[in-house]
Amino acid sequence: MIIHNIQLLAGLSDNKLRLRKGKDMAEFPAVANAFVLISGNKIADYGSMGSEEYSRYRATNNHQIVDAEWGTVLPSFCDSHTHLVYPASREIEYIDKIKGLSYEEIAKRGGGILNSAERMQHASEDELFEDAMQRLNEIIDFGTGAVEIKSGYGLTTESELKMLRVIRRLKETSPLIIKASFLGAHAVPLKYKKNQSAYVDLIIDEMIPKVAAEQLADFIDVFCDQGFFTVEETDRILEAGWKYGLRPKIHANELAKSGGIQIGVKHNALSVDHLEYTGEEEIAALSASQTMPTILPGAAFFLNMPYAPARQMIEAGLPVAMASDFNPGSSPSGNMQLILSMASILYRMLPEEGLNATTINSAYAMDIADQTASISRGKIANLMITKPIPSLAYLPYYYGSNKLSGIVLQGKYKKV
Repeated sequence: MIIHNIQLLAGLSDNKLRLRKGKDMAEFPAVANAFVLISGNKIADYGSMGSEEYSRYRATNNHQIVDAEWGTVLPSFCDSHTHLVYPASREIEYIDKIKGLSYEEIAKRGGGILNSAERMQHASEDELFEDAMQRLNEIIDFGTGAVEIKSGYGLTTESELKMLRVIRRLKETSPLIIKASFLGAHAVPLKYKKNQSAYVDLIIDEMIPKVAAEQLADFIDVFCDQGFFTVEETDRILEAGWKYGLRPKIHANELAKSGGIQIGVKHNALSVDHLEYTGEEEIAALSASQTMPTILPGAAFFLNMPYAPARQMIEAGLPVAMASDFNPGSSPSGNMQLILSMASILYRMLPEEGLNATTINSAYAMDIADQTASISRGKIANLMITKPIPSLAYLPYYYGSNKLSGIVLQGKYKKV
């Protein structure tokens, strides 16, 4: 396949790029008047339409030709934190939020995660799969090419396994690159409220071994925060997960300075996510680590919470990733174009910084930056093609509408 008549081909790198950090996040290299050559599911070449290479490729007749019609072509988004397998929406709790109840207050009276967990007991795998496939098709049309999906609405061994089996079916069916995270430690079930340590034991002694036996998860996650799981409990769970080869990804510091960032760094977590309550001590810990700080703008926006200090982290030399946190309770949207706009509107990030946060850095947070998320020879051809736009800055600036005309997933073109 040749994609040509590209006004701007952006997000170029050699295939060794794994992340951008600090001042380098303002770089998003591009070439104008461009083409991309795709062979199988990989990017084979790219460059200027005035080049000899382009003339040579066009001289052969065995290429599918895709006309970008002077749109911009970029690597597709990587959404490194979602909960998009769930049994039902929770708009009633949204009304409670409008009336002033906090996230913690709703959770304490059996709402929030526990509400979804109750409904999960009665949902079939087929129902969950069909609903999740609709959501996957929706996020594809907004430009997502890779997504991480967590369990965590089961909170019993069988329901957690059910969720992860659904995610495995999605992996086998969808053209998206999909990673699965086991999040049994998402909340404490009501029956364990007076004996939380017993639920931690259940996760360690029963859930993790069964998840590993069926090879259902790529990562392990814990909600290490005020009112949920303590640093000590998180430490035990992550230690158990590592014994089965499950690298951590942590929910950290959404509700308070919980120590979640530091425990994530201690266990070499791939990412620590949320980070609304992050100060100098947490930034120092991240600076000495290989852990990706991941901000979830949709949740902070929807819950009217403080915004994570993205500028402070970048100015300290850190990388920053951004993901949607697509879930029914605190971020009911998987639109990564909107997340890109929030990066600039709410977090004062340059368009190029936001693009790196939602592509190569979020790919790092999924452990797939060696496979995708930049325009690099040999990487998987997951690309998005915009309608004609005046500049990269137009992407976050013109929020609220879908700016794509097409998407390429695994080397296959689809019109949006």
